[in-house]
Amino acid sequence: MYILAFHEKCSMLTLLILTKGEGFIHWLEHHLLACPYKKLTGVDCPGCGLQRSIVALLKGDVLASFKLYPPTLAILALLIFVVLHLKFDFKNGALVIKTMYIFITAVVIINYIYKVYHQQLF
Repeated sequence: MYILAFHEKCSMLTLLILTKGEGFIHWLEHHLLACPYKKLTGVDCPGCGLQRSIVALLKGDVLASFKLYPPTLAILALLIFVVLHLKFDFKNGALVIKTMYIFITAVVIINYIYKVYHQQLF
C-alpha cells in the first residue's frame, strides 16, 4: 500500500486549492459575505473590498488585491507580527503594533476619502 509523504500531501492540497474552477478559492469567491452597511444604505463602508482583496491575494494577484483594498497587505503584516510578538515577545513589539495600527487606520481613511472624491461608492 502506497502511503503519501507529508510534502506530497501538502502539494496535492495546494494544487487542489489553487486550481481554477475548483477548490477553496473558487468556493470562497462565490460565498463572500454581504456588507450590512452597504445593504442598508447602498453606499460602501470603509472596509468594503477587503474580502475580494484577500481572494485576489490568494490567487497571487498582488496588484489587483491592492487596487481592491489598499490596506490588505498592511493588515496581514500586522496580524503576522502580532502572532510573532505573542510567541517571541519582542522588546518594542507593542510600539510597532500601535504604529502599524495608526498607519492602517490612516490608509483606510485616505482610501475612503479617495472613493468619496472619485464617486466610487456605489
